Amino acid sequence: MLFGLDKLSLWVLIMQNSSSQLPISLLNQSKSTGKILFSDGTSINCQGFGATGIKVGELCFNTSMTGYQEIITDPSYCNQIVCFTFPHIGNVGINQEDYEATEPRLAGIITKWQPTKPSNWRSEHDLDSWLKVLNLIGITGVDTRLLTQLTRQAGAPNVAIFNSPDEEFDIEEGQNKLNAFGGLKGLDLAPAVSAKKQSVWQGALWEWPEGHSLTNPNQFKVATLDFGVKKNILRCLSSVGCHVRNFPYNTDYQQIIEWQPDGLFLSNGPGDPAATAEYIVPLLQKFINETAIPIFGICLGHQMLALALGCQTTKMSHGHHGANHPVKEIATGKVEITTMNHGFTVDSPLPAGVEETHISLFDGTNCGIRLKDRPIFSVQFHPEASPGPQDSYYLFKRFAKAMLDNQASNS
Repeated sequence: MLFGLDKLSLWVLIMQNSSSQLPISLLNQSKSTGKILFSDGTSINCQGFGATGIKVGELCFNTSMTGYQEIITDPSYCNQIVCFTFPHIGNVGINQEDYEATEPRLAGIITKWQPTKPSNWRSEHDLDSWLKVLNLIGITGVDTRLLTQLTRQAGAPNVAIFNSPDEEFDIEEGQNKLNAFGGLKGLDLAPAVSAKKQSVWQGALWEWPEGHSLTNPNQFKVATLDFGVKKNILRCLSSVGCHVRNFPYNTDYQQIIEWQPDGLFLSNGPGDPAATAEYIVPLLQKFINETAIPIFGICLGHQMLALALGCQTTKMSHGHHGANHPVKEIATGKVEITTMNHGFTVDSPLPAGVEETHISLFDGTNCGIRLKDRPIFSVQFHPEASPGPQDSYYLFKRFAKAMLDNQASNS
């Protein structure tokens, strides 16, 4: 059984797929150097590239048409294997400026076609050799859209991926790794991706054609609590006047408050929010109850704030991953196209005093909250848009305005 589906259900899905004449494996070569292994023992033969070996993780699909380097280096994909639905992966190569984190944390990637030869003036490396250096496995020659359909039908599975140029696959070892993995539910991954020490961020948003500005505005002192923060979030904060100091996930209240920040930012990150909340919620409640500073959260930061305010979170079937997700701002009715990357969601109904600000137009799930009487708010999506549309950049300006108003009130 593949994904827990019997053969009849699987056949119906294949026949309904636009590529119904193609099997899930698209191999046209005699050698099968790659393999995808599912928990029930089902496997798919394919081609491997990048690093060799075995990696395990939760399979998710990403529908973005651009920004594969930013996706691969997003810390929120820790312990996941990303299946790209868009076939042209590798076409602009890899460069030093588009990293979202210094060290990628995902387990590997799956593409329909072999990585495209890079053709871009900013390219410094090709995808295949870059993955080898980073010890990341790539799988190709797979009907990724059918794999996506199966994931949507039966939920995100845990899989093992193999790359073996000699076509020798240790299935028993892969199965053992799968059994030991157990999935993302209940897993706190902030310690694996957070910065180990405090640092001051330098650099604002891209200014064409010079590159990223190194000028760091100092109008507001913002403490970021790092659960796996993306660099472009820090650039956006800097671009609206923030002097940003990044604090590790386990920094205590006193260390942050002694710096006298004008605002607190809660970053994106991987893992089960309920697991991370066990030690983050008491910290956030202290900030909410004992200070008046504005608080802004994104993605996991949104979920951390929600839990601190008395909300609940739950694991989604297959999550939201892509740069084309429509979200409605309830107060204005405005629809924004957003970037998303999350596998858990904030449940309804919300507690008294907490207002829903945004909802997903795909499935109606919560995409934003705020306290009704305080400048404390968060969103599930990624307004820094790396990659993706920039419809939601106004949220960084809203955070800056809240800090400005608070400064005026205090003075």
